[in-house]
Amino acid sequence: MFQPDLEDVIQRSRQVGVKTLVAVTEEVGEFDRVLQLQERYPDLVAPCLGVHPLQAGGGSEQRSVKLQDLDAALPMFYKHRERLVAIGEIGLDFTPWCAPTEQDRHDQMSVFIKQLNVAKELDLPVNVHSRSAAKVTIATMREQGISRALLHNFAGKPSVALEGVKAGYFFSFPPAVCRNRQRDKLIKQIPLEHICLETDSPALGLDKHVRNEPSNIVLCCQRIADVKGLSPQTVQLVTAQNAYRLFPGAKTHTHKTV
Repeated sequence: MFQPDLEDVIQRSRQVGVKTLVAVTEEVGEFDRVLQLQERYPDLVAPCLGVHPLQAGGGSEQRSVKLQDLDAALPMFYKHRERLVAIGEIGLDFTPWCAPTEQDRHDQMSVFIKQLNVAKELDLPVNVHSRSAAKVTIATMREQGISRALLHNFAGKPSVALEGVKAGYFFSFPPAVCRNRQRDKLIKQIPLEHICLETDSPALGLDKHVRNEPSNIVLCCQRIADVKGLSPQTVQLVTAQNAYRLFPGAKTHTHKTV
């Protein structure tokens, strides 16, 4: 979705002050493209590799991930370990129409745990998707001994989020939160020291019919500032510190001159 105007997209993100773009994958077919992005913009792009709980089915359909979807990915994690800042996007999506059967949920959990183990072995944080599965996702990461995790676009209950905060996890919110008043309660309750900014481009923009892009990071920054009664500058500073604490490899990879 960014191929026709990638250079402009990158330029606009630099203009609003973006220093590092953490780029994730959803399926193994995207691995090479994210690595190529890093080669093209080594001072900006910090790559993550991961297999998402939902995979492309036929046409526009999505299907629940199977263990065999991980087969081609596993050697790539090890081959590119020095270049990665995290394993992601991984997680659980128990939305009924995406994972209708017990077998679907079991397969997702197997794929998730395998990738959590890879992250532990490579000493990398994880970038995590959890939909209709917030409680079980956090519980699984805690059981597996995961200490560094980002739960992106988190929409679980505040009480569940606070379990994640206790475990030391971080939560990020995309521009779409600006049109979701229910998310304000979550943002209020999660300490700023556990919040990161994200766009989730090209999805989760302010208008769901318009392609989202990294420069829109300023929208979620402003929203979090408004909800917490802070200045956008404070939110920008603290969330950037959080992100580099969570993804130390991002600072090393993209700021080699610092």
